[in-house]
Amino acid sequence: MKYKLLGKSGLRVSELCLGTMTFGEEWGWGASVDECKKIYDAYVKAGGNFIDTANRYTEGTSEKIVGDLIGQDRESIVLATKYTMMMKENDSNWSGNHRKNLTQSLNHSLKRLKTDYIDLYWLHAWDFTTPVDEVLRALDDAVRQGKILYIGISDTPAWIVSQANTIAELRGWSSFVGLQIEYSLVQRTVERELLPMAQTFDMGVLAWSPLGAGVLSGKYSRSKSNVGRLKEGSSRLNERNLTIASEVTDIAKKIGATPSQVALAWLRYQPGVIIPIIGGRSESQIKENISSLDVTLSVEHLQHLNDISKIEMGFPHDFLHSSAMQKIIYGGTYSKIDNHHRK
Repeated sequence: MKYKLLGKSGLRVSELCLGTMTFGEEWGWGASVDECKKIYDAYVKAGGNFIDTANRYTEGTSEKIVGDLIGQDRESIVLATKYTMMMKENDSNWSGNHRKNLTQSLNHSLKRLKTDYIDLYWLHAWDFTTPVDEVLRALDDAVRQGKILYIGISDTPAWIVSQANTIAELRGWSSFVGLQIEYSLVQRTVERELLPMAQTFDMGVLAWSPLGAGVLSGKYSRSKSNVGRLKEGSSRLNERNLTIASEVTDIAKKIGATPSQVALAWLRYQPGVIIPIIGGRSESQIKENISSLDVTLSVEHLQHLNDISKIEMGFPHDFLHSSAMQKIIYGGTYSKIDNHHRK
């Protein structure tokens, strides 16, 4: 396991992050406490130091299990958790991004995690009701109180993140050093705005669902058992995604890897600081994912995966990169300009 700097911070985090949404059995499909310990031990033994959880995961049980597991390793672990999602149904102030929910969610997370500080505190999802400056000031207050060391933002439009980090810089408040988004071979729409924004602001990117909710793991095909699910109109199990998954499986067979390992390796080859969040319900799944670090993809394989999974960039990207517009914008000298910004 190697380590990356988390965006523009000096924080050293492992190149794979352990996601713990499966820690606990309250949702009917998670891992037992004993299996969670095996998963955690396998990850730490491989050199992992970056643990991601959330107050909402398995109704708070995930945080409790993580808190117990990291007890003796607390100073060595980069601990990340989140707030936003509801912890009490039918209570309007027990969810959202506002200061009240942030404060009470953070205090409860600290108790469940049995710690007095969080290394990286994520805003879990944008609520479109709380002003940006309220969010930033509340987070900065928590940093100044010593309850949080760094802040990150997840599942939020690029224009809001850009506005937030610009305001934070101008006012001397803590800015977001991390961005958590869904990113995989079957979900590349984040390449339109979110990833360029993250690179511009030097933010570390954590990719959740890097296997496309299992589509890229090799367990799905166009077999009869999946026909019904395809007809149901699943957002994941569609013809495009199954075609990509099939190509991933073919490459995996050629290089002696598993489909999951190839899909994770592809993410690690993408520009910027990209850290896949690996998760699972068993120790064997985590070990398989960790072994993706040993997978090398050739230029040909990378190009093939890029080609079969490419998306339409849409306006204004396609318009601005058209040959006609480039001729006008650069006066016919585009190929002669050594643009170090683009590199």
